[in-house]
Amino acid sequence: MTEAAELPPAPEEAREVFGERFADAVRYAELLAEAGVQRGLIGPREVPRLWERHLLNCAVLSEAVPEGVTVCDVGSGAGLPGIPLALVREDLNITLLEPLLRRTNFLTEVVELLGLDHVTVVRGRAEEVLGKLPPVHVVTARAVAPLDRLAAWGIPLLRPYGEMLALKGDTAEEELKAAASALSKLGAVETSILHVGEGVVDPLSTVVRVEVGESPGGVRFAAKRAKAARTGRVRRRR
Repeated sequence: MTEAAELPPAPEEAREVFGERFADAVRYAELLAEAGVQRGLIGPREVPRLWERHLLNCAVLSEAVPEGVTVCDVGSGAGLPGIPLALVREDLNITLLEPLLRRTNFLTEVVELLGLDHVTVVRGRAEEVLGKLPPVHVVTARAVAPLDRLAAWGIPLLRPYGEMLALKGDTAEEELKAAASALSKLGAVETSILHVGEGVVDPLSTVVRVEVGESPGGVRFAAKRAKAARTGRVRRRR
């Protein structure tokens, strides 16, 4: 059996980024390195670079998220980027959306242990919760799928004039070009690539921002949302 990799001490940047929640960030890192590896949520090789590549890389996404908005982290997995974002931004109302039971169990344990009262864990796929979850201002995602597929899942969950923020790597520009037509059909009105985390992470975290107009997901999803809303009204009357 291969010996488990050791979690390195938190870098000084983590103290600055997480502030009063630094101790909670350390506990989360420990949980990822222990239970996260044991349950197959992250690979053991990721443990030595948990801080730089995962926690800090995700926490700096907060630079791109407006104040006091609702957020849905699609395909949250082990809680990246949703948990680090929640630790640095208590003004946000965050939903961690994840279809796999073992992952939602882990997420629920983390949320309860860290006292993240502004975070809700929901088990399901994005296409299944459409019309069941209230539309959000911001959808976040990391390492879930290529941009065109991710947009088809995430954009319909947005409110009108909301935005999707996807953490991507070196392929961000290529993915954005390849997905241009699909994004347009999904109601996107503006796209851009942001680099966040100056002075915290090196290289900087790359974020693809997709802003939508009044019909997130396009005409087809507008009809789906309307149908779901009508169904909800009928149920409430009964």
